[in-house]
Amino acid sequence: MMIQRMSPASLPTRARWTAPNADASIDAYFSADVETDGPIPGPYSMLSFALVHAGTFDGFEYTRPERLEATTFYSELKPISEHFEPEALAVNGLDRNRLLREGADPREALTKAAEWVRHVAAGRRPILVAYPLSFDWSWMYWYFVNFSKSGSPFNHSGCFDLKTAYAIKAGVPIARAGRDQMRHDLLPDRPHTHNALDDAIQQAELFANVFEWKRDDGG
Repeated sequence: MMIQRMSPASLPTRARWTAPNADASIDAYFSADVETDGPIPGPYSMLSFALVHAGTFDGFEYTRPERLEATTFYSELKPISEHFEPEALAVNGLDRNRLLREGADPREALTKAAEWVRHVAAGRRPILVAYPLSFDWSWMYWYFVNFSKSGSPFNHSGCFDLKTAYAIKAGVPIARAGRDQMRHDLLPDRPHTHNALDDAIQQAELFANVFEWKRDDGG
């Protein structure tokens, strides 16, 4: 199952990878969240993923989307191996047997996702955002490389670790940059549901809040 929402127009059959006056030095951010049935890709499977357009930055000004829910990509995937951890399924609540029957072919889903990212980026440089980056990036990059016909739209290094960004801005070590230790005024008023789309939207809002945060209180 794949759900794509774009406004005002839907993704064309063949994505346009460039746009008039596009500037590849401008970052186009995409909040990513994945739900899996194990700790690493390959032996285990990515069961769902979501990408949410989270704004742009030209080196001077960050532009937040008017509505984070407006431009999203979501897909539930057919598992690629027989291995899984029941504990992972208990967290995300996905029915692995249903996905074996109804899940999207990873080749189709990741190819469409790569086209969608490039279309939304419109010639700007796509940057994957996650919190923490290490888990979601490893799954998304591995799946793009292995299944997308055009490879990863984020290349090998187009990524942004929101946890590190907060630690630097807050002036705290990584050990004190957990969500439960963040400034409350930065946290989105959205629940963390372990649905990839819900959580990618929540993360996009957190990213925008942290990016726009200007410390004027000395801490």
